[in-house]
Amino acid sequence: MKEILKFDNIKAYWAETVTASPWVAVIRSLVRREARAMSAPIVQPASVAGRALTVVIAIMCFLACLTAGAVYIVNQSANDWFADIASEVTVQVIPVEAAEFEKKVTLVSLFLAKQAGIVKVSPLSAEESGELLKPWLGNSDALSALPVPRLIAVEIDRASPPDMSVVRRALESNFRDVTLDDHRRWQSELRTVTRSMALGGFAVLILVGAATVASIVSATKSAMASNREIIEVLHFVGARERFIAHEFEKHFLNIGVRAGLVGALGASVMFLLLPVVMRVLSGGGLAAAEFRQLVGSAVLDWQGYLLFGAVVVVVASLCMLTSRYGVYRILKSHD
Repeated sequence: MKEILKFDNIKAYWAETVTASPWVAVIRSLVRREARAMSAPIVQPASVAGRALTVVIAIMCFLACLTAGAVYIVNQSANDWFADIASEVTVQVIPVEAAEFEKKVTLVSLFLAKQAGIVKVSPLSAEESGELLKPWLGNSDALSALPVPRLIAVEIDRASPPDMSVVRRALESNFRDVTLDDHRRWQSELRTVTRSMALGGFAVLILVGAATVASIVSATKSAMASNREIIEVLHFVGARERFIAHEFEKHFLNIGVRAGLVGALGASVMFLLLPVVMRVLSGGGLAAAEFRQLVGSAVLDWQGYLLFGAVVVVVASLCMLTSRYGVYRILKSHD
């Protein structure tokens, strides 16, 4: 007998909390069309206000997905930059004595190769060092006459990196006019830029959420006003506030899910076409290469598209919770 009562309690809890959830009702309406035809909702979905609200929420979700995707791409590119910067350091040899310069570059390279934690040492030739200055100085014949410092690219072991301060002191004590750059300044500036863009994206998402809440509040008041007679009849026959709020939750959650999916789909198409648009607008050449180095390939992976699904869930939940709060507030004001 106790087992039967316990099972009945579980069934009642399931029917009251899970089955009656607005999410379950919306999923059923999306999967089973006959369920929508059999149930007559209090709030009629086919209205001018409903269509306008759907367009507004779709645009908001589209902007939110664009912002989230852009921040995600920039963050991924920054992580790739951090990985590249952390795996290499640069040694600069200043050409003071021209006669012994090549020998000095060779000695510094051999000295670095013997240090613990250094995997590979790649000294750049004079032509390669000059190529690095062409984006700023141009392709000029006078470049070969300038005393261009020679760079040595040093790849370090990520598992057991060397102590850069020890390596720097060893270079300074054994060689003159040799400097080591561990790219800390670039890492700090890159972190600052990445955080600034993330904060900017977060601010845009807050504005989109605020605009969505304002739209839902206005639409809830309008729907309550247009269905006032039905709500009064429901109150007269003993319907609880929870039942009325549940009907409005289903209505606005349905709008939020459908409009959110449309906005996320539009943002997905934009990101799928973004690499092609970048290639067409940049026209190739140095500008395209620099832009690719800045933001990477601008291709969104599956985790980025999964982020769009999270945006849809957040927007739909925001619609549902805002309508619930608005309905309860309006009903209590009329009591």
